[in-house]
Amino acid sequence: MRKPMLDTDRLCDRIERLDADVRAFIAEPGRRERLRAEAIEAAERAARRPEGADEPPLYGVAVGVKDIIRVDGLPTRAGSEVPAEALHGPQAVVVDRLRAAGALVAGKTVTAEFAVLAPGPTRNPHNLEHSPGGSSSGSAAAVAAGMVELAIGTQTIGSVIRPAAFCGVVGYKPTHGRVPVAGVIDNAPTLDTVGAFAPDVAGVARAAAVLCDGWREAAAYDRPPVLGVPDGPYLRRAEDEALAAFERQVERLADAGFPVRRASFMADYDEIVRQQFLVNRYEVARTHADWFPRYEQHYRAETAAAIREGHDVTRADYEGALRHRDEFRARLSHTMDEAGVDLWITPAAPGPAPRGIATTGSSIMNLPWSYAGAPALTVPADRSAGGLPLGLQITAAPGADEYLIARSAGIEGAVAG
Repeated sequence: MRKPMLDTDRLCDRIERLDADVRAFIAEPGRRERLRAEAIEAAERAARRPEGADEPPLYGVAVGVKDIIRVDGLPTRAGSEVPAEALHGPQAVVVDRLRAAGALVAGKTVTAEFAVLAPGPTRNPHNLEHSPGGSSSGSAAAVAAGMVELAIGTQTIGSVIRPAAFCGVVGYKPTHGRVPVAGVIDNAPTLDTVGAFAPDVAGVARAAAVLCDGWREAAAYDRPPVLGVPDGPYLRRAEDEALAAFERQVERLADAGFPVRRASFMADYDEIVRQQFLVNRYEVARTHADWFPRYEQHYRAETAAAIREGHDVTRADYEGALRHRDEFRARLSHTMDEAGVDLWITPAAPGPAPRGIATTGSSIMNLPWSYAGAPALTVPADRSAGGLPLGLQITAAPGADEYLIARSAGIEGAVAG
């Protein structure tokens, strides 16, 4: 028996009611009519499937899509005042895959301008006086508020993992290159990755199987994963409250039977941060090489500053930073092998969501894993003294996405309870 299609009027009622405060979605005149038509089309496609064929994997799932990802029938503004026609292009491959899997695009979600630094109007559903994180702020908040059960975002440094942690949902950032980025407005192409938000690990697992190239069902495992804690200057970038919560989470995992090993790693963390900055800024400036000279007056100050910083990075320094990144990626894999670590665990952010929406918070805890192109996932793991969510970040070796998601389900249960 086919699963009933989503009640689109009920979905729109929910978005209108909740988003008046949270402001996760871009306003869309005619949302109801568009979604009704999209639901009918999805139902007709499903009805045409061969006899005995499985239901489309995301049939009837409402999805929020970050507004740097192009969707046919909706303008792409990228959180900017740059004219939408300048940003127009073919629908993103990820949206093709979502719609082919039976999903309905509930709407475009708010992004920091061009997924850089300048925040949008979205607020944290757990406390409207606090940031939801960014740059995928709307996607994280839409899931956290219960408007949709799945949302798509992007991460260049920390733009999926950090807002997921701030908003108390699960966020997944795949291995760099595992999900096609065609049809997504670039930030820094050698770092950019499309990711997903859901209420739980099972939700991002369903999305990953649709979005990722060459997805394979995870094998059965006869032992729990060995969890590594990267001791050193990187871990000390977290605030005292987040570190104390993290140590409690480590204890819970050990009590649940997960082996935990502490390994000295990233003693040169300041240099990793410096080299990542060179790659990021150089590429941001090149992404906007055509738009910025024509529309500079429409750019917000934070984005314009990042672009100008990129103009100051020389080609030689950029190429040196790319070599450094390759060496760091190799060192990450070597350290995991040498220490016998299957997954790294760390705080997902330096602390809880900051007060106000003038900043999206710091991505410092996400930076090295994104720099290496490694897959990462965060699960809700604790609460701050002020009642805001704190997340646990779980990272695997590059390419080990199936392993990461399969093993994170057990970690999710252990830290939650």
